[in-house]
Amino acid sequence: MLTFLVLPIVAIFLESSPGKLISSLGQPVVQEALWLSLKTTALALALILGVGTPAAYFLATRHFRGRAIVITLVELPLVLPPAVAGIGLLAAIGPAGILAPIGVSFSLSTAAVVIALTFVASPFYVRQALASFGAVDATVVDAARTLGASEAEAFARIVIPTAMPGLVAGTALALGRALGEFGATLMFAGSFVGVTQTVPLAIYNRFSVRFEDALALSVVLVVVSAAILLSVKFVRGGEALGGVGGPRG
Repeated sequence: MLTFLVLPIVAIFLESSPGKLISSLGQPVVQEALWLSLKTTALALALILGVGTPAAYFLATRHFRGRAIVITLVELPLVLPPAVAGIGLLAAIGPAGILAPIGVSFSLSTAAVVIALTFVASPFYVRQALASFGAVDATVVDAARTLGASEAEAFARIVIPTAMPGLVAGTALALGRALGEFGATLMFAGSFVGVTQTVPLAIYNRFSVRFEDALALSVVLVVVSAAILLSVKFVRGGEALGGVGGPRG
């Protein structure tokens, strides 16, 4: 099993020498794809954190009719096929989407890339943040409120620091998902160099034109993905490194 899982990753590095890697990364189209991925992923992550954090806290601390349905709908993009996500975005906010008559239309633009990344990656953060906020001891928060702290102060000084490991892990997972997004971006934003062609789209494009460039971009994504995975394990500490469900002593 380990050989099956590791061999394709090792093959990417064996097929790309350091000289070819440096040469390919110097190609303008490759640099544009890297820069666009960095920019759009950063914007998407800012939106996910800004909206997803209060949303997750609300869902974790409030109980209301239909709460389970709301959480299910928030998590639904986790299991949607990427092509379906792209079609859904087109049907909603594309040039002929249901919101087009009121002037809400995004497609074939850098903004469309950010929207696609946010749509597919946000559930990874919100789901983790919801679990982290739900694990915070409510009695500690109540004690802070009885001592005069406002809800905002208790949230900033107690809830956020306590839930921080889970929030960081959720951020890393959302980052990895956004960097690797392909299908929804292609369907909704297209693949135009310097405008909507992120690294995964550039890999697909360069695959048949210049295979060395596709390998170089793949190496970059493998390294970044491994760094993200290791950061998640580091943040989670012994629980992640020691396996699932084992005794902790």
